[in-house]
Amino acid sequence: MSDFLAMGGYAAYIWPAYGVSVLLLGGAVVLTVRAYRNARAQLAALEKP
Repeated sequence: MSDFLAMGGYAAYIWPAYGVSVLLLGGAVVLTVRAYRNARAQLAALEKP
């Protein structure tokens, strides 16, 4: 297991890259959900008489 975590000596480069990727993808999901909720609220407001 420690060999896997060491990533052949490149762990100092690989794990931060994974971390940045996860943070950016998570941010993209959050922004998308927020935009969806805003659009749904705007649509609901427009549909009210």
